[in-house]
Formats: sequence, C-alpha cells, structure tokens
Amino acid sequence: MDSSDSVLVERPEPWLAIVLLNREPVRNAISARMASALFERLHELESEPSLRVLIVTGAGSKAFSSGADLKERHRMTPRQRGEHTRGIKAAADLLWSFPVPVIAAIRGYALAGGAELAIACDLRVASDDAVLGFPEVRMGIFPGAGATERLPRLVGASRARHLLFTGRKIDADQALQIGLIDSMVPNDYVMNEAIRIARDIASQSPQAVQALKRAIRISEIEPVDRAAGLIADLRANLDAGADYDEGLQAFAERRPPSWSVDT
Repeated sequence: MDSSDSVLVERPEPWLAIVLLNREPVRNAISARMASALFERLHELESEPSLRVLIVTGAGSKAFSSGADLKERHRMTPRQRGEHTRGIKAAADLLWSFPVPVIAAIRGYALAGGAELAIACDLRVASDDAVLGFPEVRMGIFPGAGATERLPRLVGASRARHLLFTGRKIDADQALQIGLIDSMVPNDYVMNEAIRIARDIASQSPQAVQALKRAIRISEIEPVDRAAGLIADLRANLDAGADYDEGLQAFAERRPPSWSVDT
C-alpha cells in the first residue's frame, strides 16, 4: 500500500467529502506516509468551492485510528520520531482550521494520535463500542498533535488532566457524558448518523456556517476583547450578505431559502 492508498477521498455529493483512513489491518495506525497523505488530501479539499461538510472516518468497524504506527516508530531515530509527530500534528491542525465543518465518524478505537485527529474535528459521532484515550504517558511521552491544547477546551481542564496523566481509555458512554463525543449510535449506523448531521449542516447558509466556524475558532484562541471585535466584523459582513437577504425573504414567503452558492 502506497501513501495514496492509505488515505482515500470519496465525494458522494458535491457538498460532501468523506476522508477515509485506510490501513484497516493495523487499525488505521498512522504511518509517516499516511500522515503526509492525509495532509495533502485535506489541503486539496480545503479550496473546493462546492464543499460544505467534511467527514473523517477509518476503514472497517474496529478502529477510527489506533494512533501513530508504533512498529514503524520503534525503528525511527529520535529526529524521525519528531518528524512523524509533526506530520500528524500538521494534519490535525488543518482539520481544526478547515474552512467547513468537519465531523469525525468513530467506530471502535480512537487512541493517541487517532484521538487527536478526532478532537481536531468540530463534531464527533461514535459507535457504542468505541474506546477513546490518550495513552502516550504509558510509553514515556505525552501527546504531540494537539491534545494538550484542545482536550481541556473540550472536556474541561480537570477531566483533561485525568485522561492525560493516567493514559486511561474510556468507553463511548463515558466519552458522551464528559463531552468528548457528541452522539453515540450502534456501530453499523455511525456513517448514517454522520451523514445525517452533515446534510442538516449543508442545508443551512454556507456563508453563515463558515463564518460561525471562524467565530468559534477565534473565541478559542483570542482574548475576549479582541475576539468580540473580530466576531462582530464577521457578523457585520453577514448582515450585508446575500444569504441574509434571502433568509429574510424566504421567511416572509414561507418557503425554503435558496442560498447563494447552492449546487
């Protein structure tokens, strides 16, 4: 399997892309080539004008991704290990900043770097047999692809510390309770649920959804005063936008809106 086979892209609809982590025999473990391929596929998709939602999932029913390929990493020099981690982080960072909403469809294991990819997405749908965790501390290291920054914002600082300090793995029910995932369904229905949510998002104003994603990201990284000003500018642009005019007109006429970039 070459790097292009390890990450596949499907386009079932013009508005939807499904990125598949495709190393099922090794629970979709992330090799160095796979990390690079994932970044390349995401980079290609981020400029697609018709795209409204992205779904990321793993091949098979047993794993979203078990994390970095540790058999490969065991043979690496310290410098190569660092490059491998930076490659996974680059892909996670691109998911986090991706212009349209990203849904992680998680079946089975999402561990270490795989869990870091999942929490870089906007939403997470998981199977009821999913297992999530950040076990890096058990191997004398800590997560390097964004968990230390993103996990506390997602589940709270105290819960994040507990998961990171202990390397504990949790089941889907626990993950749902603490907000690590957003919904839980049977394994066979994970993609159906992810697509249902994606379709709901795609039916909304693309301008508003993308601006809203930027606003949320701004609020996560900027001081409150600066964030408020930047978000107000985003809202002002929407106030003068064609989609808002159409939304108001559609409401008045009691019909579904026809957004400016409908395909």
